[in-house]
Amino acid sequence: MSGLLIIWHSATGGTRQMAEAAHAGALSEGESRLLHAAEAVPADLLAATGYLFATPENLASMAGAMKDFFDRCYYPVLGRIEGRPYAAMVCAGSDGQGTLRQIARIATGWRLRQVAEPVLLLTGAQSPEAIAAPKAIPPEGLARCRDLGAAMAAGIALGVF
Repeated sequence: MSGLLIIWHSATGGTRQMAEAAHAGALSEGESRLLHAAEAVPADLLAATGYLFATPENLASMAGAMKDFFDRCYYPVLGRIEGRPYAAMVCAGSDGQGTLRQIARIATGWRLRQVAEPVLLLTGAQSPEAIAAPKAIPPEGLARCRDLGAAMAAGIALGVF
């Protein structure tokens, strides 16, 4: 097994920025791989030591592409990744809690171990135009993502997780 696997999806760029910041932080402390949800397969999960899941929230639920990743990979790795560390990052307009609950339920089924509080960044987008518009995550939000990636990679490298 090797390092942190960051699996992400983004439609308007916000979650992509978060995942890239976490990846940069992780690389400063250890091994990390950044992989779009559409490309991730069960073998990627089996090869990683820990996971960081990053998704936008759409209509009070995780993005469809991220749900598709979990649908494709859930049963092939069930019972084979138990105890591995994970954390989550969500980019949402005003809430994000539904998506965090969904990720936590899936992680519980896989018997993963949550090792950090999730990063939830709210964009405030409420109108159809604002929701569809490209997002720019502020520096303090990106710093939180970098810190989470660095902490997870360091914990994995040191054997803490």
